[in-house]
Amino acid sequence: MTTELLVGREVVLGGTRGMLVTRTLPHRDRRMVGAWCFVDRYGPEDIAGRSGMRVAPHPHTGLQTVSWLLEGEILHRDSIGSEQLIRPGQLNLMTAGHGIAHSEESPPGHGPVLDGVQLWVALPAQARQVEPDFGHHADLPVRRYPGGEVTVIMGELDGVASDARTFTPIVGAQLAVDGELTIPLRSDFEHAVLVFDGAATVEGDELKPGPLLYLGDGRERLTLAGQARVLLLGGEPFAEKIVMWWNFVGADHEDVARARADWAAQADRFGVVHGYDGDRLAAPVPPTTRLVPRGRER
Repeated sequence: MTTELLVGREVVLGGTRGMLVTRTLPHRDRRMVGAWCFVDRYGPEDIAGRSGMRVAPHPHTGLQTVSWLLEGEILHRDSIGSEQLIRPGQLNLMTAGHGIAHSEESPPGHGPVLDGVQLWVALPAQARQVEPDFGHHADLPVRRYPGGEVTVIMGELDGVASDARTFTPIVGAQLAVDGELTIPLRSDFEHAVLVFDGAATVEGDELKPGPLLYLGDGRERLTLAGQARVLLLGGEPFAEKIVMWWNFVGADHEDVARARADWAAQADRFGVVHGYDGDRLAAPVPPTTRLVPRGRER
């Protein structure tokens, strides 16, 4: 089976003075893996004596945000009244639906290192207008295998399921590889892996931190060898065409243009994030050309 190595690009998160991240999805060659439509890897970054992460209140529609840490802490606040500190091994899952706003920042007295990943899951048409929701999952299921262990973050793997809310058949898991690890996969899912740290041979490909390795579909098992922490993403190929622009996922140009206008007008749709010491993010300039819905491949 063939694979694709998707090399990310550097993006500044949270404004011109924000944190530098590596974005591997959406990619010029592939927009999605299942319903996973966004992968930002940040750190490990030394934030000792500094403010660390500071992402001002900003809006989302039509997606779920998935926060996963390897080291450090992040304080989440949102416009439905949630305030939650997340630590490594825990999941913060926010469902934007019709509209929500949130902020993320390193808390006072934070640790010296911040290391993690921010992911988005596109919502299917029937769920795109659901009421916004937030869930914190501090105790996720773990299955041990010869050669490592697997923490199931979202969805289900080898009969082990996370209780995190999902709207399409997907899987997200952290693989702690210590030797040679083989896990079963759903052959009707497409999958991809990202090495957090260390190095692993994945189906014959030597993979180090940085790029996302797309594995395609049709695989019944996956073998990794080495010493590494690896992110596994997968899901049924997302059949719908969507528009992704700024922090919004919609069905068409009108969806995201309306969301942008509502945020700029401070409409009730997105509410107010209380407790953040600073201004909210301004809406970017509207797109100058009509946005065209696109499928999972460019």
